[in-house]
Amino acid sequence: MSPAPNERDQERDRIRAAIDRILAGTAENSNGALTIVALAHEAGVPRNALTQRHTDLKAEFYTRVRERHGTFEVEDRLRKTITRLKNTIANKNTELEQLRADVPALVRAINVLTLENQQLREAREQHLPTVVPIRFRPHSPHADR
Repeated sequence: MSPAPNERDQERDRIRAAIDRILAGTAENSNGALTIVALAHEAGVPRNALTQRHTDLKAEFYTRVRERHGTFEVEDRLRKTITRLKNTIANKNTELEQLRADVPALVRAINVLTLENQQLREAREQHLPTVVPIRFRPHSPHADR
């Protein structure tokens, strides 16, 4: 539920004051981080007030941060991480496609080997000679002489 028009104006004023305090390094209610979460906490508003109702103030905050501090170090690091992860995902998808293409050929090879194995077992059983156990006779003590 959105606040009433007068409450909305007051909320916007609190957000603007919080932007000024955070950028001045004099945050009172937050850790002073240059993030929307810290800004919302500093202004005493829910985070969705900035992400849904006051997107213009969110954009203004980020613009002022960039003007003052350049791009966020965290943002740069996250962008690099995202790029690296996207490359990893693309490589894994390529590998997965190759593995999926290899599976039918491997299944066929297993089927052929299973059939050949069965045929070899049957052939061995047909050609095995009958094995007769050999009985050993004990040596007589005189046989070694």
